Amino acid sequence: MSSRPTIRDVAAAAGVSRGTVSRVLNGGHHVSAVARERIEAAMAATGYAANHHARSLATGRSGSVAFLITEPQHLLFADPTYARMLRGVTAALAEREVTLVLLMASNAPERARTLDYARAGHVDGAIVVAPREDDPFPAELAAAGIPTVCSGVESAAGLSTVSVREQEPVYDVVAHLRARGRRRIAHLAGPANAPGGRLRRQAFVEAVGEVADPRLVAVGDFTRASGAAAMSQVLERNARPELTPDAVFAASDEMAAGALTVLRQRGFGVPDQVSLVGFDDSGLAETLDPPLTTVAQPWDELSQALADAVVDLVGGAPPRDVLLEAELVVRRSS
Repeated sequence: MSSRPTIRDVAAAAGVSRGTVSRVLNGGHHVSAVARERIEAAMAATGYAANHHARSLATGRSGSVAFLITEPQHLLFADPTYARMLRGVTAALAEREVTLVLLMASNAPERARTLDYARAGHVDGAIVVAPREDDPFPAELAAAGIPTVCSGVESAAGLSTVSVREQEPVYDVVAHLRARGRRRIAHLAGPANAPGGRLRRQAFVEAVGEVADPRLVAVGDFTRASGAAAMSQVLERNARPELTPDAVFAASDEMAAGALTVLRQRGFGVPDQVSLVGFDDSGLAETLDPPLTTVAQPWDELSQALADAVVDLVGGAPPRDVLLEAELVVRRSS
């Protein structure tokens, strides 16, 4: 064909009306499977490509969803959980012909630009990745009329949320370590204003019970460097041999990796002298030496649930909370 094919050309090739072709292009509602197959074949034969700009003007939607990271930018590359989620949600939305747009919103100017960008209609909805509990930004997006989903948050007024059960697998961690004879169990906790940090620490204290020793707890920010610093703090506080921890539960695999480095530098064998457990299982855990016992988050299920939640919100569904299961994966570090 000498010019760009149009809906008219596709309709003629498929033997259907232009209205039927249009319905297929806009979601396939009220179109038989036979007609849809003929239209898709005609599109391939004619080389037709949808004009997404025109469709956006007609429907009032951009066909895009924002993936918002509210933590400092360097964590996007340092923390493997972000890459895992970004890859999974991108694939899940692509199945719905929705494009994912990565946006950083870690400071006030970035957040202002992001809010303006969303209000201008460049995205139909937003997925906010693991916001802090005192962060007002997700609520600001929702108040601006942007369908918003939060990951890692159990509930939030006016927003959909997708999270994992934090506490039950932590109980399993402590039971696993005690079954191996460990009694002085340290915890390298995440930030108190991060749901994962607060809930994992709370579950750890509950699981350890009356023997919980505050000297065995140090706080980090989920990063490897903070895990190393927290491990050093615990060892310095408990320098006497009878106080030294014989197990460590870190709030993330990155923190566990930092702890592993410090333990080795100070002459502790893992797992012979100190058992080590992390949380996430986003890819790092299996590469450590020894491979890290960890709580595995259901990454594929999590990505699918986030995609479903934001698409449903954009389509007019009410907000909902989705809670997924995580499980302990035992490897050589414990």
